[in-house]
Amino acid sequence: MREGSEIRQRTFESLAAGDAIEGPKFAVSRESIRLFCDASLDYNPLHLDDDYMKGNFGKTNFGGVIMHGMNNFGLISRMITDWGPIRRAPSTVASKPAGLKPIRPGDTIQPTGIVKSKQATVISRWVLIDVVVRNQNNEKVATGEAMVEFPQNQRSES
Repeated sequence: MREGSEIRQRTFESLAAGDAIEGPKFAVSRESIRLFCDASLDYNPLHLDDDYMKGNFGKTNFGGVIMHGMNNFGLISRMITDWGPIRRAPSTVASKPAGLKPIRPGDTIQPTGIVKSKQATVISRWVLIDVVVRNQNNEKVATGEAMVEFPQNQRSES
């Protein structure tokens, strides 16, 4: 697997299906969850209240507070932005985001991606990436896809 900095300096033409991307590891804590609540203004008790989370939600019992699903999206976006074109932030479109397993304080998660395909159009070039977020036990906690735009005039920098 290549390091993100190596891939970032490659051109659209040099990317190939199967190229791997690694995002940063993120240690989830009660503090990081609370800070995301503050940033998103989402103070749902799912993320803050242990007593509230002792109950069942239909057929689901989360067993304690959980991280926001959108926090995963933020980590994936950071991975894509760090990896993408150098001169400007890449255009990304996440689709089919699916949370598979709750993420709790004490978990360490990491997004990764695999280049699935490339598509060139008259005005731009796009890379489709399969994304997986795994926890410290190598369990999938979220999956999705991202599309990254590499503008036609984009050149790599050395």
